[in-house]
Amino acid sequence: MPQITPSEGYLKFDCHLTKEANQIPASLYTPLNHWRRELWLKRLIGSYPDGIGYGNISIRIPGSNQFYISGTATGGLPELDQTHYPLVERCDPALNTLWCRGRLRASAESMSHAAVYEANPDIGAVVHIHNRQLWERYLDVLPTTNRKVEYGTPEMAAEISRIMTNPAVLDRKIFVMGGHEEGIVAFGKTVEEAALIILNLE
Repeated sequence: MPQITPSEGYLKFDCHLTKEANQIPASLYTPLNHWRRELWLKRLIGSYPDGIGYGNISIRIPGSNQFYISGTATGGLPELDQTHYPLVERCDPALNTLWCRGRLRASAESMSHAAVYEANPDIGAVVHIHNRQLWERYLDVLPTTNRKVEYGTPEMAAEISRIMTNPAVLDRKIFVMGGHEEGIVAFGKTVEEAALIILNLE
């Protein structure tokens, strides 16, 4: 049974939401939601018995550092519509602040996604999943972030920026979150590539 600490699943940064009925364009929504569904069916995205969601997925707007990401508290939903993906417009890890637009607040892992996108303009999608078995199997086998650094913090954003300079990370397009039990992050030019990297671990 997955385990989770009480602090998991909550925003640890200031999230400025411009609440409006914007929707992710169909050209981005269709592949993103398809692969989100595949990961949900494998229970790599979902919710724990106490209702706290885990895992998230995002896609970059081509030619920008803005991205759509599954909204907070959506992990337990089997199907998402276009309004479940808020737009992250800007992140400032130094201020521990994020600006997003939509009906929902962006995922608690949005800062981590932003750090991945910032590292390489060719990255088009990021997947963050939870699975204890995979996490324990690949901890320190795949590139792994510092175990002392917690998720959703400016320190984690800095740690991801650091690990993204590792040639092994850029080659394999995946890393384990050492300080975030069960957390694994993959990325790729497309959301299909990022999702298949995770699914091929199994």
